Amino acid sequence: MTTLDTATDLLKLLADTDTEHRGDVQLEALTLAVAADLPVLLWGEPGIGKTAALNQLAAALDLPLTTVIASVHEPSDFSGLPVLGEDPAVQGVPMAPPDWAVRLVRAGHGLLFLDELSTAPPAVQAALLRVVLERRVGALTLPPGVRIVAAANPRSSAADGWELSAPLANRFVHLQWTFEHDVVVRGLGGVWPCAQLPELDAGRLPEAVAYARRAVCALLAARPRLVHQLPSTEARRGGAWPSPRTWDMALRLLAFATAAGTSREVLSLLVRGAVGDGPGLELLASLDRLDLPDPEELLNDPAAVVLPDRGDLRQAVLDAVVDAVRHRRTRERWDAAWAVLAAALDTGAPDLVVVPAQTLAALREEAWELPASIERLAGVVAVSLAAAR
Repeated sequence: MTTLDTATDLLKLLADTDTEHRGDVQLEALTLAVAADLPVLLWGEPGIGKTAALNQLAAALDLPLTTVIASVHEPSDFSGLPVLGEDPAVQGVPMAPPDWAVRLVRAGHGLLFLDELSTAPPAVQAALLRVVLERRVGALTLPPGVRIVAAANPRSSAADGWELSAPLANRFVHLQWTFEHDVVVRGLGGVWPCAQLPELDAGRLPEAVAYARRAVCALLAARPRLVHQLPSTEARRGGAWPSPRTWDMALRLLAFATAAGTSREVLSLLVRGAVGDGPGLELLASLDRLDLPDPEELLNDPAAVVLPDRGDLRQAVLDAVVDAVRHRRTRERWDAAWAVLAAALDTGAPDLVVVPAQTLAALREEAWELPASIERLAGVVAVSLAAAR
């Protein structure tokens, strides 16, 4: 055995590592987005394991990995090279796809890894638009079994980096990829975390779709300005921002997360990676309000009031009750709202009733008599105002 053969044996031993299932929020977010068939873009500094994570993901999912370094290709490598036939005026000029696209189509499935995306010049980024969204490479259409994941370094740490164009950035779910100290140490010891697709509950699929649609539509109906917000700076346009396309992505991610029972932390990474931090956090906050009592039901039967224990949710319910009275003001509804506030006073913190009580009092018509419950509430309001002064 030569010295080189011995070195090869040592390299094999070093490469012989094991995997384990452990809680890894980043990996869970990545696998759920892959399961949802959405293009994912991993942002992270060089050398923190983005490429290694993709290799491990492909191996765990038993998908052939095709790596394409975007920055070293020409636009024609993605849009296709023109091939002249016998009579171009009659037959046209077909666009011949590159060999990597042909291999993916022949396999019928795979993981397409577009690496170094932030170092690709604008012309190449423009050519990638159809690849990422329509899965078209020249005259070929990538099969449904192909998933697309890309990686990029921030411009500050990229070699001759470019800002990502807004149209291309808006086609990805953006995930910030970082390293955890204990994961690295354990991995260097021979055990890395294992990627696995989320287990979807087949019985919850219709419910998950209805829930996701209701959540996204309720938020956008209340906040129409969130439907489309193109950032004002070039740097921010290269990240996640809200558009009808990315809201559709967020809806799909929410449905998948609901069917899989995904944690709120993973869901937060995904929706913020689709529509941006601000709109994503607003969507997460609105999810807590989806299951709140209907203010109309509370006004119809104040005696059966059951309010949330959490202070912010309870405040939202009381504000909604008062707002419902404001939009349709009658004596009966006004009296019922006081009964709801009285129930809130009996079962929770008194300070949460102060603002709704003041607002409700301002809605009174001169001819309306004061309900008996208002005396108890008036005392709470007076004490609160005195403390404020």
